[in-house]
Amino acid sequence: LSQNGYGVPPGKHAARAIPSPSAAAAMVRVKAFELRSKTSKELLKELDDMKGELAQLRVAKVSGGAASKLAKIKVVRKSIARILTVYNQKQKA
Repeated sequence: LSQNGYGVPPGKHAARAIPSPSAAAAMVRVKAFELRSKTSKELLKELDDMKGELAQLRVAKVSGGAASKLAKIKVVRKSIARILTVYNQKQKA
C-alpha cells in the first residue's frame, strides 16, 4: 500500500464506485408489506436465497467485481434484515 493507505500512489485519485442508474434499477428491494403476506416457509426460502446472493456478491467483491455488484451488497443486506424482522414478528404473533 502507498502512504495514503488506499493502494493508490500519492497525488493520484482512486476512481469511486458509483453505480449506474440501470444497475440501481436492477436492484429490486424487498418490501416489508409484501413479506408480511408470505408464509414462514416462504420467508425462510427467500432468506436462504438472499444469503446465497450475498455470498456470491462478496466473492465478486474480492475478485474485483463491477461497481453495481458492490453497491448491491448493501441492498441485499438490508433485504435480509427486513426478511428476518418480518419472520421474527410472525413468530411472536
